[in-house]
Amino acid sequence: MAITLINPSGLPEVDAYRQVSVATGSRLVFVAGQVAWDADGVTVGEGDLAAQVEQCYLNVGAALAAAGGSFEDVAKLNVHVVDWTPDKMPLLMEGIGRAAAKLGVAPAPPATLLGVAALDIPDHLVEVEATAVLD
Repeated sequence: MAITLINPSGLPEVDAYRQVSVATGSRLVFVAGQVAWDADGVTVGEGDLAAQVEQCYLNVGAALAAAGGSFEDVAKLNVHVVDWTPDKMPLLMEGIGRAAAKLGVAPAPPATLLGVAALDIPDHLVEVEATAVLD
């Protein structure tokens, strides 16, 4: 496997992700920000943050599979949430958990969570982009 996830001593241990990923592979995969569209371009979970997070993660998983990888190859995630406030964290984690169950993995690479004013269309509440490293 090209990615090793670690929580070094001296940094806080966070349940949702690891602080560091060490990549040793030779192919980089950059997945464009994925929104809550299904394969037909229809927004999934309009107004439902957890449902949209789940769909975003499933879309990232599909993109990684097309490149020959999976969430186990992800070195870094960026998550953009419209009008982020800390009280939305349970919905974010619910969506990640549901996607993880469907994908059969626990996506825990280093992640950056960014609150944004808006995304591409008003119905989208979250966007997730990934960088992966494959052997």
